[in-house]
Amino acid sequence: MPDHKVVSKEEWVAKRKELLKKEKELTRQRDQIAKERRELPWVAIDKEYVFDGPKGKEKLSDLFDGRTQLIVYHFMFQPDWTEGCKSCSLLADNYDSVIVHLRERDTNMVTISRAEFDKIEPFRKRMGWKFKWLSSFNSDFNDDFHVSFPGDPKDQKQVYYNYAMTTFPSSEGPGISVFHKDRDGKIFHTYSSYGRGLEEFMIMYSLLDIVPKGRNEEGLPYPMAWVRHHDKYGDQTFKDIYVELLTKKS
Repeated sequence: MPDHKVVSKEEWVAKRKELLKKEKELTRQRDQIAKERRELPWVAIDKEYVFDGPKGKEKLSDLFDGRTQLIVYHFMFQPDWTEGCKSCSLLADNYDSVIVHLRERDTNMVTISRAEFDKIEPFRKRMGWKFKWLSSFNSDFNDDFHVSFPGDPKDQKQVYYNYAMTTFPSSEGPGISVFHKDRDGKIFHTYSSYGRGLEEFMIMYSLLDIVPKGRNEEGLPYPMAWVRHHDKYGDQTFKDIYVELLTKKS
């Protein structure tokens, strides 16, 4: 017998309907939050950001690519790292294939990291991603959007991340930012989200949330400790990964 309550189909349907009411309430709340998000005031971008990409030097205004809306994913990739962050890579797996659909809704999406482009491009190709990925190495972009932090994270200094002063375990942080360009070419910052706010863009977590074991991350050193680059899982089973992580934790 399973280690879980088992009931008749009729009782299950009754319980499912109770939960459905809450799910519908959550859907309405999400709709309201989305409306309030769209109604946030904007901030004009007065600085000219220039990035290094597949076409050479490109300005922020170029990244809209004929659209009026631009989404930027701030991908953690420090200049001295040999590969990009594995958790950011998981999120990138989620959005890579949907950009073609976004472009049909007057929206472009690009990825930006602080690592130099010559290091970014081989990693992008290794992972098989199609999205445009640029380097902000020679600009203040990462600093201005609070996803890069000076100093050694081991010093436990307070940094500004997710709209508050906090300690952060890395010199890079993940985030997503949105921009609008008007008919005169003026660019505005409309929205940014960080930390757990990024789970909103991970279909994998939404799927895990409907299975009996859920995310199954309790007891790990940190919630996403099990995540690997998608080309690194190989023959290692989830049990092998958990044993490895729990051994490190102890």
